[in-house]
Amino acid sequence: MLESYLTIKGEGEHEIVIQKSRFIGYVKRTETEEEAQQFIQQIKKKHYQATHNCSAYMIGEQNLTQKANDDGEPSGTAGVPMLEVLKKMDLKDTCVVVTRYFGGIKLGAGGLIRAYSSATSEAIKHVGVVRRSLMKEIIIEADYHLLGKVENELRNQNHLIDSIDYADLVKFHVYVPIADTESFQQWMTDFTNAQVKLSVGNERHMEVDVSLNE
Repeated sequence: MLESYLTIKGEGEHEIVIQKSRFIGYVKRTETEEEAQQFIQQIKKKHYQATHNCSAYMIGEQNLTQKANDDGEPSGTAGVPMLEVLKKMDLKDTCVVVTRYFGGIKLGAGGLIRAYSSATSEAIKHVGVVRRSLMKEIIIEADYHLLGKVENELRNQNHLIDSIDYADLVKFHVYVPIADTESFQQWMTDFTNAQVKLSVGNERHMEVDVSLNE
């Protein structure tokens, strides 16, 4: 299991117009090839009157499943350039469909490659990208007089607070990179003069928004 990877934030669409042709980019996180194919068929059904519904997807931690479809555009001018955008951005478990409504002006092979690449990248930017990292849950139990001190320091240090429970004690559910588990616990113990109780919870992938300039 990969400890960290990039994928699309969710599902969405974005439209651009090039030489009077409409290019509508759709992106969705798809974790299986079946999900990707269902998404492609969904868009094709929605835009059954479109000139083309081209698609590309990469599935799996090692990108073992990669598919591209030109859907009637000249070979290599649509699906492959779309797939190349996914590869360049290193997006896993991601499917993209670009719907084209022809505007009457032919773009040529180079123009089509640029158009489908742009439609893909612009749709991805519009929806957003997240980094999914395998992290360990650390549970911090503290008296209420430590609430502000602990919470402020966690946020100042940009630690990922998943939730805070308010009962007899305040319980923080914090996720840290697996490699930092011991150092985090030692830091929290020192910071609070050992006035908190620490325990280790589950491992799970947590998502954090990333800049596309990263």
